[in-house]
Amino acid sequence: MDQRSGQKRAVEYLYPPIEPFDQRVIDMGDGHRVYVEQCGRPDGVPVFVFHGGPGGGCSPAMRRYFDPRHYRIVLFDQRGCGRSRPHASVTANTTWHLVEDVEAIRTALGIDSFIAFGGSWGATLALIYAITHPTRVNHLVLRGVFLMTQAELKWFYGGGAGTFFPDLWARFVDVIPEDERQDLIAAYHRRLFSGNLVEETRFGRIWANWENALASIQNEGALGESPSDYARAFARLENHYFQNAGFLDCDGWILRERKRIEQVPATIVQGRYDMICPPQSAWALSRGWSNCELKMVPMAGHALSEPGISEALVRVMDGLRRG
Repeated sequence: MDQRSGQKRAVEYLYPPIEPFDQRVIDMGDGHRVYVEQCGRPDGVPVFVFHGGPGGGCSPAMRRYFDPRHYRIVLFDQRGCGRSRPHASVTANTTWHLVEDVEAIRTALGIDSFIAFGGSWGATLALIYAITHPTRVNHLVLRGVFLMTQAELKWFYGGGAGTFFPDLWARFVDVIPEDERQDLIAAYHRRLFSGNLVEETRFGRIWANWENALASIQNEGALGESPSDYARAFARLENHYFQNAGFLDCDGWILRERKRIEQVPATIVQGRYDMICPPQSAWALSRGWSNCELKMVPMAGHALSEPGISEALVRVMDGLRRG
């Protein structure tokens, strides 16, 4: 990507806005109701969009990375967030519940297999789903790879990223008493699940703002305020998953099990200056995987909306369309 194209707004690379042709809520039978929408071509090539977080929810902008004349685009809000209910709930909410939800959605929509498109935690969930159901995924398109390892969590919540943003890190840390700062995930967990809505919302905003501030390479140091309902749900769900190490059997589980999907083609789009999910994880995932192509975007961070990231993802999906 040359310097001039890097200055363009991400929206210039995206397809025009489209509306869903189908919206529904699927009752998963255990108290959770998951919102699902479809847009694009009803008989097109299916693409499942895995949003980030956990707890981020899907948005209309996520529909726009795919040619609607070719793709059948399926978006869903994972348990506890977006338009899924109950909101911000962590009961019966684990990685394995989410994998089962994807299977339930696939079956309900009559889809045999699909392209899995996901970034950040969405890349994590797409990989875990593919490892669990390898015959159901035709291609993995991943952005900002996160492998749910202790090293990655330590980087972001143990001070690694904070060495680049000491002013923002101080705002995240200073609200926690000194004797709890050795484990900030646990310290925030106590406050996000205190039962006091005001306290949960306050710390939810601080948690969400720390991540939002580092998402884009264009960040100038200001912490934006997330809407209170969104921030509380996002923070509670994300913290719940991180506190439980993604509910995986061991640290490094995805790399250990990668052999189960090495026959599946994969394309990774990774920002070179991603401060939330540094490139090491994308590099480790791609090494030795002959069916995997790693595209490193030189002047880009983590966000899906980064111009270089958006351009690369649209190019990948257009390339798959042409076969």
